[in-house]
Amino acid sequence: MQKLSEKEARLFSPLTLAFLGDSVYELMIRTAITMQGNTAVKNLHDVKVRMVCAAYQARASEKLEFTEAEQAVFQRGRNAVHASAIPKSAVPADYRKATGLEAVFGYLHLSGNTERLENLFQEIWNMQADILKKS
Repeated sequence: MQKLSEKEARLFSPLTLAFLGDSVYELMIRTAITMQGNTAVKNLHDVKVRMVCAAYQARASEKLEFTEAEQAVFQRGRNAVHASAIPKSAVPADYRKATGLEAVFGYLHLSGNTERLENLFQEIWNMQADILKKS
């Protein structure tokens, strides 16, 4: 895959970055869950659903420390006007924060900043016990 400069990656619309970031985030979650051990797909799916949802992503985004550039991308994603309706299962504020987080993941992926992407993901993964107990 072609790597873009951070400047080039920031030129994409925040919703385009979130579109890509959603799949990057979900793939990272699925990979981490799978690496915990071979188990029934239903169990894998149940864990994935708890961590790939607006509420979880919103709580995670509140705890992360973004760089200045990442914070700008996050805010653009959070403030973007959605053409589609927000799912009934999501609180609008959570959905917007989740979109911001996904935009950051898309931005980091496009710019080839895999080390930072992995670091943010590891922080999110490590906070799951704290986030899930509050859900």
